[in-house]
Amino acid sequence: MRLLDRAGLVTDRSLTLGDVMARLATIYGDRPVVEEDQGGQSLCLTYREAAERVDRMAAALAVGSTPGDRVVLAVPNGYDQLIGAMAASRAGMIAVPINPQMRPEEIDHVVADSGAERIVRDAGELLAGAEPRLAEAEADAEVEARRGSPTDVAAIFYTSGTTGRPKGVELTHRSLMGAVAAATLWPSWLRRDEVVVALPVAHIMGFSALLTIAATGVPVYLLPRFQAGPVLDALERRQATVFVGVPAMYRMLLEAGAEKRDLSSVRLWGSGADVMPPDLARRFRRMGASYSLPIHLGSLGSVGDAGFVEAYGMVETGGAVAARISPPGVALPFSLSGGALGVPLPGYRMRVVDEAGGQVGLGKVGELVVKGPGVLTGYHGDRAATAKVLDVDGWLHTGDLAQRGLGGLVRFAGRAKDVIKSGGYSVYAVEIERAMEEHPDVVEAAALGLPDSRLGELTVVAVRVREGAAVTEDDLLAWGDERLSSYKRPRRVRIVDDLPRTGTQKVAKQRLLPLFATTSHSWPMRE
Repeated sequence: MRLLDRAGLVTDRSLTLGDVMARLATIYGDRPVVEEDQGGQSLCLTYREAAERVDRMAAALAVGSTPGDRVVLAVPNGYDQLIGAMAASRAGMIAVPINPQMRPEEIDHVVADSGAERIVRDAGELLAGAEPRLAEAEADAEVEARRGSPTDVAAIFYTSGTTGRPKGVELTHRSLMGAVAAATLWPSWLRRDEVVVALPVAHIMGFSALLTIAATGVPVYLLPRFQAGPVLDALERRQATVFVGVPAMYRMLLEAGAEKRDLSSVRLWGSGADVMPPDLARRFRRMGASYSLPIHLGSLGSVGDAGFVEAYGMVETGGAVAARISPPGVALPFSLSGGALGVPLPGYRMRVVDEAGGQVGLGKVGELVVKGPGVLTGYHGDRAATAKVLDVDGWLHTGDLAQRGLGGLVRFAGRAKDVIKSGGYSVYAVEIERAMEEHPDVVEAAALGLPDSRLGELTVVAVRVREGAAVTEDDLLAWGDERLSSYKRPRRVRIVDDLPRTGTQKVAKQRLLPLFATTSHSWPMRE
């Protein structure tokens, strides 16, 4: 392992997205970086091959482009989303990754809003059309001429648009490179590791996860589409040691029989993009293990619980800004305590403020604001929207509600837009959801506010229940009555087969409103 190269990468403050794979290739060489399941076929790349792929794509993109041009990457979900973004950067362009599953009108909006000069829909065609590499000296000179500054915009990621039209979040090279340097210090030579991932790479969580994993030197097995069965098969068959997903994926894995599988090879579970229910995390910790004893030492087999890392971040922060870690070993009673965001990552600060911008008292709820190197420079072409979230001192108003705790810790209380105003009270949707999910038959709950002429809003809940459950909507209303204050209890409950979701498996709550739009005798209501 080239320790000097590792040290050089850690201390290099000039690193850009276009440089990173070439630098990692000098460290890891012919070690595998990715194996991708492409529906029966596999894409297998070493670090050196991935760096060459970046170069070839960059050469093709550079033809007819000028530095600063935007290029929309609408390739199928997979590692080429990451490589394409690196190639765009290497060619001096700004990458605009999008999920190809978006509706045509959504893609048209992104293309028009970003002012993209080019759309790439097929990485294979781009590679096939790559110009032969220039002489080495000329190539180096061209790359250097197009090379951006770490403070330049590297990519524009579009928000999911669940509450309106998607906005383009401008992120610099420094925003995206935040965790890369430190990740190279991971001692990947000490043991065999492999990470299983099935995230959308055009979303900031999937993008930053793959980038950070690449920096560790640990190979990733990538499934372009999340399906619980194939993910469990991969974890069990490949004896993978790490899985990274979102809470909805963990729920689906549990429903698909995760506890009946041998997942003892998993040493670390990772989650992000949404709040992880503590009990769900504990169940997966018990499925993994902190280490396994050699068979000749007896029949103890796997020992201790696996670790669990829950990251907090958003596209406007370029990825994670805080982490909550439950280390491998025996589960601690205070680890993964419900809703805690954990400690800020290096370079980040967090505050909880009131409407006037002053810090709230201990135990009080306010808006979480964040400051650090990953914070967006602004929304592309929208100064008004930028001014609403980014103040003159560089603090990002996240729109998330948090409760201020001791020692700088904060507890997540929900999205500001997930506050239900009922009869003059503020009701936090996340609190309702946790109470309903404590019911043994409830797999997942989504609480929202239904407009009401008398109370302002009524609290209503859509729930998914376990297969074969006999629980009724009246039963669930009674459950809420017993566990929640009168002003918080759900007035209506609807049992559904599935919940509508965004590309990162978050519940798209606005799409649930039609379920509650009219009163019907076929499902209960409390007044």
